[in-house]
Amino acid sequence: MVSLGCPKNLVDAEVMLGVLAKERYEITTDEKEADVIIVNTCSFIKEAKQESIDAILDLAERKQDGRCHTLIVSGCLPQRYQEELARELPEVDIFIGTGDYPRIAEILAEKAGTESQLRYIGDPDYVYDEALPRLNSSPAWYSYLKIGEGCSNCCSYCVIPSLRGAYRSRPLDALVAEAEQLAARGVKELNIISQDITRYGSDLADGTTLETLIRRLARISGLSWIRLLYAYPDGITDSLIALIRDEPKVCKYLDIPIQHISDPVLKQMKRRGNGQQIRDLVAKLRREVPDIALRTSLIVGFPGETTDDFSELMQFVENTQFDRLGVFCYSREEGTPAAAMPEQVSERIKRERYRKLMRAQARLSFRRNRALIGKSEQVIVEGYSEETELLLKGRSARQAPDIDGQVYITAGQADVGAIVTLRITDSSDYDLIGEIVA
Repeated sequence: MVSLGCPKNLVDAEVMLGVLAKERYEITTDEKEADVIIVNTCSFIKEAKQESIDAILDLAERKQDGRCHTLIVSGCLPQRYQEELARELPEVDIFIGTGDYPRIAEILAEKAGTESQLRYIGDPDYVYDEALPRLNSSPAWYSYLKIGEGCSNCCSYCVIPSLRGAYRSRPLDALVAEAEQLAARGVKELNIISQDITRYGSDLADGTTLETLIRRLARISGLSWIRLLYAYPDGITDSLIALIRDEPKVCKYLDIPIQHISDPVLKQMKRRGNGQQIRDLVAKLRREVPDIALRTSLIVGFPGETTDDFSELMQFVENTQFDRLGVFCYSREEGTPAAAMPEQVSERIKRERYRKLMRAQARLSFRRNRALIGKSEQVIVEGYSEETELLLKGRSARQAPDIDGQVYITAGQADVGAIVTLRITDSSDYDLIGEIVA
């Protein structure tokens, strides 16, 4: 199994692995040993589509030099391009969309009776429940909890609603049951994900909210950290901020994808709210939760983005000093309103603006990391460093898996998966260095 794209996609892959393991399939990490290879794809932006195609073509070679007899492509790419893929990739045996992946074992059984290429691309309206088996592919001490599926925000640049459907919240009791199962297996860090976690409960009739869910999760024995990822700015309420501040198990960390700060660009993006509301939100978060780590993502080169718009964005980044920041060059995706907008920005200007923002963020991140020297941080130990087995590595509560930096541990010993107190002694642009003190 190769899963590409975001953690939300990874959860779908883990459900497929769980279903197959239950049906007595054996999982291998050696692609040349695999009889069946699954590529779970992303098609959010141009680079993600290319990565998916490259992976499919690379793994298709295992049908020649390995044991593979069935190559499956699942996820967003076939949901979006089923006709084109079926025509251009005859080496693929099965295509599965975003709503049919739980039927993976049944689909493989159906494939055994035919040599024809099969496609299972239905409406993207499925929401899985805790009754389905799931094989956690992350390290044993952390996992993701996908609390909803789809998206109803309909930003003008985004294809997700067409690939995943409207937002659907999972039932509260189902989420608590799944979290309890994960904790029983040793998971200490639960990362809450969906396309927009702040919309959770808005489609349920029982009054459930994100805050209700977090309070229930915080009562689960064994869980130590609850991290909130992908929170839409206008859904961050005063009660949510208070919960982040007051609940010990909730990481003082929040991922708020704002995309831009210029009002004209935000309007063209069909983002709710304006630049001043975003500034006010950041100020409130920093005031109410002084030690909070804030992460955001931005898009540069959106159609009509002027030099003044970009200058405003640069100034905002310099003034705000986000702890973590990701930047994307706008990707012109067919079928979205933004693709048909005039004043498309050239690729050269997009890349130039991307580089400027990332250079600025590297300086700001270095400055914020230096300010942590001498302070104590809670760190989850994740094993030995890739650079040298003389150093342990880990992550602080200020660092999410895969997307943020690491902590290198220069003194002290601890078991993998343990949460220890570390005194920060040094830092780089994105990583921290420290010694275990407790």
